Amino acid sequence: MAIVSRMISDLTGTEADKSEFVKLVVRQHPAVDEPKSLDVLPSEIAGLEEAGDLVVLELVNGQKRQFAVTLANFRTVCPDEIVRHAPGTRGRRPGFRPHA
Repeated sequence: MAIVSRMISDLTGTEADKSEFVKLVVRQHPAVDEPKSLDVLPSEIAGLEEAGDLVVLELVNGQKRQFAVTLANFRTVCPDEIVRHAPGTRGRRPGFRPHA
């Protein structure tokens, strides 16, 4: 007789065979400051819709705040060409010359 390994869903408490579970990693959430791992059944997260094509932004005005917008929304205020040619966040801006 084979021993069946069972697990309990972190979301609903539903018990099922271990082979039915998937791992859902919450990378960013306002309630936590580090990634968290949940054991879930695919049917429990089937209703979640993927946002897709997100742009993650950081606004710096005395405080830093990160937020995400859709790529389509971002393109209404900032064309791809501007982003391509913008300076990186590290090092000096292109064309910068220290005073001699």
